[in-house]
Amino acid sequence: MQEVKRNEKKTILAGVDGTDASYKAVWWAANYAVHANLDLQIVCVCPLINYAAVTMDSSYITFADDTAAKQDAQLILAKAKAIAKKQGANVETLLATGDPTSVFVELSRNYRLIVIGNRKKGGLAERLLDAPGSNLPAHVYCPVVVVPYLDAEGKRIRLNNKIENVAVGSDESVWGLKALEIAAEYANEWGAKLSVVSAVSIPAVSGGTLSAAAIISDREMDDILNSYREELEERIEPLKKKYPDLQIEAQVVQGTAHSALTEASEKSDAVVVGSRGRSGFTGLLIGSVSQDLVQHSVAPVYVVPKKYVDFVRDENRTDESGKAESSNVSIDEIIGLEKVEVEPAQGEAAEAVEEAIKPDEQ
Repeated sequence: MQEVKRNEKKTILAGVDGTDASYKAVWWAANYAVHANLDLQIVCVCPLINYAAVTMDSSYITFADDTAAKQDAQLILAKAKAIAKKQGANVETLLATGDPTSVFVELSRNYRLIVIGNRKKGGLAERLLDAPGSNLPAHVYCPVVVVPYLDAEGKRIRLNNKIENVAVGSDESVWGLKALEIAAEYANEWGAKLSVVSAVSIPAVSGGTLSAAAIISDREMDDILNSYREELEERIEPLKKKYPDLQIEAQVVQGTAHSALTEASEKSDAVVVGSRGRSGFTGLLIGSVSQDLVQHSVAPVYVVPKKYVDFVRDENRTDESGKAESSNVSIDEIIGLEKVEVEPAQGEAAEAVEEAIKPDEQ
């Protein structure tokens, strides 16, 4: 495959592992790709030969050879392709062999966006998000969207095929500003309303049992909140000029960023956050948001990683001779990755997947 240049409109990549959650992520990715006039590629990652791992169906085995795994992967890709084609997406399928996190990190240099599904327990998302030292957003070079499958009560989450409300967590860091920029562009693409949330969390008094809020007067608290509002208005002012038709609502919320964004997800079709990439999600920018946001959000979480921000800032670097440097890695150079041609699944197989994901179910 030909290398995609950094300054081109890049392809969306969806990861699939045979779970209904991953098929729902493919649905979301295909829906967005069609709307944004982007191509979609779907990848299924097989474990290494003789590599003991949790397999696609969450059982724990050691493969003696990769023939069966690749056959299984192609069936999975066929079902995923059927979903994407039904959305009208221009789609290609890829098969990779290796550690999923390593594969996605290498691929991330060449994509606009990576989309994975989260079923809360088990599957690809758990391995990419929960494994110690393997948190995907901490290492990738492009944004990651994590699509939820079930809510806290175990019910399937409804996804809208049109994005109408986007929420974004905001602070003054370079990662937070980039998340705000991406959220505004994304909301503007859909003609959606953008809610910009700034959380004000008062820490506990050191060595005591009372919170700082308990010893701050109402007037002092109002002054703190007003200063946050002024800073927030300054951050969004350039966006109002850039996107004059974009409806932007600024919200200063007293409490933790995690709680504020989790609540915002209940009224949003996507939640955008920035990540420092330190210890996975423990450095999410607005306040001290943990990985719990991904696990509790009922809307897709659009994560803007630190490495992506650094990657974008470095894309115009030149060497000593003045020649432009490139951080891209050709897809052809990634060991264990191949393009495979599969026919979209039809009949009962495709219908079973469609029934399971029910993207428009209330």
